[in-house]
Amino acid sequence: MSATLAAVEGSVNTIGFGLAAIGPGVGIGIIFGNGVQAIARQPEAAGIVRQNMLLGFAVVEALALMGFVLAFAV
Repeated sequence: MSATLAAVEGSVNTIGFGLAAIGPGVGIGIIFGNGVQAIARQPEAAGIVRQNMLLGFAVVEALALMGFVLAFAV
C-alpha cells in the first residue's frame, strides 16, 4: 500500500529557501516600521534609533543570506 500522493521533482532546496525568505522579509518590515515610529515619537533620539535599526537589519539580512547559501550547499 505505497501510494504516492505527490511527486516532487527537481531541487526542493529552492522551495525551502523561498519559504524561509518570508521570515527575514517580515523581520525587516517590523524593524524599519518600528524604527520610523520611534523616530517620529522622539526625534532627538534619531541617531541612536537609526544605528540600532541598521544593526538589526544587518543581522536579519545575514540570516537570510546564510539560508540562501545553505539552500545550495546541501
